[in-house]
Amino acid sequence: MSVQTLYTAATGMEAMQTKLDVIANNLANVNTTGFKKGRANTEDLFYRHYKFPGAQDSQQNPTATGTSVGLGTKIQSIQTKFAQGAFQDTGSPLDVAIEGQGFFQVQDPFTGQSVYTRAGNFSINANNQLVIGSAATGRLLVPNITLPVDTTAVSITADGRVLAQQAGQQQLAQQGQLELASFPNPEGLLKLGENLYSITDSSGQALPSTPGLQGLGVLRQGFLEASNVEPVSELIDLITTQRSFELNSQAIQAGDQILQLISNLRR
Repeated sequence: MSVQTLYTAATGMEAMQTKLDVIANNLANVNTTGFKKGRANTEDLFYRHYKFPGAQDSQQNPTATGTSVGLGTKIQSIQTKFAQGAFQDTGSPLDVAIEGQGFFQVQDPFTGQSVYTRAGNFSINANNQLVIGSAATGRLLVPNITLPVDTTAVSITADGRVLAQQAGQQQLAQQGQLELASFPNPEGLLKLGENLYSITDSSGQALPSTPGLQGLGVLRQGFLEASNVEPVSELIDLITTQRSFELNSQAIQAGDQILQLISNLRR
């Protein structure tokens, strides 16, 4: 067993540690509204080739296999899985879930740029404008929607029309239109925290449209989309990843013991 064994096993430990970090983040957000789970993918590293497949033997015949030893593994990518989360019935008229594809658009007050979210826990600010229900930052919906001061009831239709009933009136009047945005590659969005994403060169530009059109989902008033993390699946993955980490650790310990033995024999 060579020194390379130690380095190879160490790459396995490092990769499994990153995978454990991803699983821990998934489990930590099991109750986060609109959260989408991450999945760590690994790939093998370079190989040391002692003999290539197809090399000629002593009789000038091509060999069936070669002799190659791998040098370990690394994290290839951490993908975000945008599978639909379950619906939670909240009964709140300003809670809205997306059934299908798409993201709500909100404005970052610091940059003025649009950022995107699956969390539809809306609220109303001091100016009667619809905002994301955040205690840290007041982010307006895009396009902006302002409700009358004397609003007594709010209805949000499946296609995003925001209707309000004013005091003393029987009919609901439309106050605005919710839009959803889609992306050519949603997995390329940059995670910002606070349930927010921003566009990147990988995601492509946002394609806003009316809910229910151009492949976008529809809206469900009075519901929130729950996290799509499945705790049982994550726990199983946690156990197998932890075992893989321990096996690589044992390989390092065994390699170190053999190297010490060889060193003692050479003295």
